Amino acid sequence: MTLKRWVGICSKLTSGLVSITPRGLLPLPSPRSSEHHVCVLSRSIAGCPVMAEEAKKLAAYAAVDNHVQNNQVVGVGSGSTIVYAVDRLAERVRLEKLNIVCVPTSFQARQLVLQHGLTLSDLDRHPELDVAIDGADEVDAGLTLIKGGGGCLTQEKIVAGCAKHFIVIADYRKDSVSLGEQWKKGVPVEVIPMAYVPVARRIARSFGGEAVLRMAVSKAGPVVTDNGNFILDWKFEGVQNWREVNTDIKMIPGVVETGLFVGMAERAYFGMEDGTVRVRDGPTI
Repeated sequence: MTLKRWVGICSKLTSGLVSITPRGLLPLPSPRSSEHHVCVLSRSIAGCPVMAEEAKKLAAYAAVDNHVQNNQVVGVGSGSTIVYAVDRLAERVRLEKLNIVCVPTSFQARQLVLQHGLTLSDLDRHPELDVAIDGADEVDAGLTLIKGGGGCLTQEKIVAGCAKHFIVIADYRKDSVSLGEQWKKGVPVEVIPMAYVPVARRIARSFGGEAVLRMAVSKAGPVVTDNGNFILDWKFEGVQNWREVNTDIKMIPGVVETGLFVGMAERAYFGMEDGTVRVRDGPTI
């Protein structure tokens, strides 16, 4: 497909909200919202929707290209979408000779950093990060997130909290107006193993719904986190005041952390079915 033809397709798809450059990205802010779109040179064929994996890649590449610069310390998130972000980060380090230090959020992220030959560090040596990039299970209109589907919520939140800028990458399936529209598995809550029963009962009694111990798939018994703890998945009912709920759950004895990320994300990139990337900025405080 020629560049000229691709520009024509993008113009029709986005009604003037999208531009393109030979480098692949040029966002144009919408005057009516905090969202804008980016058109990218994907491998999709005109008229055919982009599959979820390709959408993850589009979002990851856009975030790395727009937010990673030379001589930075970068927090590396966990999950399936972050694989593409590390691929792109390693490619840029190689091609542009960037000096980048990576702080991982999990065993998986650590292995990705090592496999790509990137410089590995930790919060002991680099307690302040320039940027952290991570995925999400669901993102609402105000950039409140549910994270922890992969069980890494505590370390992910610690790393995100140490970063000057926290950037989220996801595909179109994770984009919601309100939490619970797309993600039906609930809010993960990491708990001390001996406390999982009283914590589960307390959550259900205080906030409704049901908190269920997450069981492992390829081993007998429950999922055990990188920190040696259990995870409860709280299947909530209806829209909540997430800031208050997050604080209240964390005050329950035995709770280590929740998968609610409230007021932390600065920007989210969503790879869309039409081959564009939707960009949403968090509310200004």
